[in-house]
Amino acid sequence: MSNTAELKNVTKTFGEITALENVNLEIREGEILALLGPNGSGKSTLLRILALIENATKGEIYFRGIKVNNQNAEQLRMETTMVFQRSTLFSTNVYNNIAYGLKIRKTPKNRTAERISRILKLTRLEGFEKRQCKQLSGGEQQRVALARALVLNTKLLLLDEPTANLDPKNASITEEIIATANRENKTTIVIATHNMFQARNLPHRIGLIANGKLGEVGTPTEIFGTLSKTLASFAALDNIFTGTAKITANGTSTIDIGNGVQLETTAMRSGAVSVFVSPKDIILSRNRFESSARNTFKGKIVEISDSDSVIKLKVDVGKSFAVQITKRSFNKMKLNLNTELHLTFKASSVQIV
Repeated sequence: MSNTAELKNVTKTFGEITALENVNLEIREGEILALLGPNGSGKSTLLRILALIENATKGEIYFRGIKVNNQNAEQLRMETTMVFQRSTLFSTNVYNNIAYGLKIRKTPKNRTAERISRILKLTRLEGFEKRQCKQLSGGEQQRVALARALVLNTKLLLLDEPTANLDPKNASITEEIIATANRENKTTIVIATHNMFQARNLPHRIGLIANGKLGEVGTPTEIFGTLSKTLASFAALDNIFTGTAKITANGTSTIDIGNGVQLETTAMRSGAVSVFVSPKDIILSRNRFESSARNTFKGKIVEISDSDSVIKLKVDVGKSFAVQITKRSFNKMKLNLNTELHLTFKASSVQIV
């Protein structure tokens, strides 16, 4: 398989700050590649270098086998397009926004109309042509920005946190658009994201990035099948465990995560897996109570941290679980270090990643 782009030993510094350090990455033609990492890890800088709008301090960039240099950078830049996390739309209607890049490229009017019509359908913006962009919702504006990039039909599409500011419905629509564009147009797409569930389901491959360094690169199954140090270091990944799953006769799965702790999930999986339980999904109680939730454990508080109106706890039940409750609930339950209590959460809250 040929590569759309490649970075070789790329380093980027801003004064004394190293944003990227010795990055080597191949981007395969026709794939969706997710750069997964926390905020400030270097994802956006890497995208800007791939878009040829930021120069690397050291290293080499190749586009379709051609080494990028001062003489060909402007020409090669026309084969890439980037959608920023907070894209700026022009103060005009949807049609004119989407047509802007085609106008710059002097695309004939009949071809412009044809391509925009197709892209409006793909991005679910049919009927929006005459709407003023400033009157659109945030999700609709993001789709206009995506349509403006897709209509150019470039070889490489770069998306910086494309769903970060969207509600779940619009995020799902945006992900479907990305997957369809890749599948139908064979567009090579690189997505920067800190959303591990998006990274689990959308791309063909994932590159883990933290502190400017690119770690493991592999398929979602490879990356999430074994919890690496890079993945575990991400701040958003409280309550992520590895274990062995077995399918039950009830159509669920149990996952042994060690130390006598078994989780039940609605997903049907077997073998080695990584799972995540959101701290917000866990219910705390002094006494065990009857409920339909399939996961109940008894433990004690081993850590307490105060964050404004929210209290974050770590409760040891054989494995340490992070739990989040309001300060009001914390005071009402009269909790403290070593307080014994019960954790309860539904099988649907155990998400296999």
